[in-house]
Amino acid sequence: MSSQATEERSLVMGVLNVTPDSFSDGGEWFDGQRAIIRGHEMIGEGADIVDVGGESTRPGAEPVPVDEELRRVVPVIEALAPHVRVSVDTTKEAVAEAAVAAGATLVNDVSASLWPVAAAHGVGWVAMHRKGTPADMQDRPHFDDVVAEVTAYLADRAGRGVAAGITEVWIDPGIGFGKTVEHNLALLGAVDGLAATGFPVLIGTSRKSFLGVLAAASDGTPAPVDGRLAGSLATATWAMQRGARMVRVHDVAATVQAATLVGAPRPRR
Repeated sequence: MSSQATEERSLVMGVLNVTPDSFSDGGEWFDGQRAIIRGHEMIGEGADIVDVGGESTRPGAEPVPVDEELRRVVPVIEALAPHVRVSVDTTKEAVAEAAVAAGATLVNDVSASLWPVAAAHGVGWVAMHRKGTPADMQDRPHFDDVVAEVTAYLADRAGRGVAAGITEVWIDPGIGFGKTVEHNLALLGAVDGLAATGFPVLIGTSRKSFLGVLAAASDGTPAPVDGRLAGSLATATWAMQRGARMVRVHDVAATVQAATLVGAPRPRR
């Protein structure tokens, strides 16, 4: 399967959190066998890639020891890799290496630091921007110019990956990772500029808290996680129309349908 967007539409990456504390599903797929079943469901829904993660990166999440993260993700990757392209969502070198050995062919790297692993093993790499760590990234995040700073950072990291010999490098502005609502909206508005760097763009807005804020009730209460599908689809569709070649989502079937309706990504000139 091609690593780039298909001729017909952008790629859809399905999120598979093998964690007890994910913001989006509350640990529903923490059990390995249930995670494998969900992975196969996403394959049936049309996912191009299934992204397996064993450590939550939500604000305030606690770090997970390497051995525990390996225990969570490796069996799931081994089970799914013969049936679909699998990526591993990790910031740890040892986990990335074990995941690749288990069949993953893409390292989805929140830390944007694992290009040596991807280069050494001949797999793809996603460089994401994150300001701070889960412990502090939403503690009054500040940018002088969020679009310029994130774009420059990603271009630099992606360039390091290319220089190391990686032939498939993606960039992700890290919506919700050390950003305010205004920062997130500015980055969504700049997807075409990110695409103009020449690197394929991955966007992940699915179910994130800023969508809850934007869809708040009349009393100001943010929409709950299960009330953010409309915002997730709207922002994914927007991103695809602006040139994103892949979107990372929880609601695979609905997003695949939206991607098919939107068609191939067409960056604005």
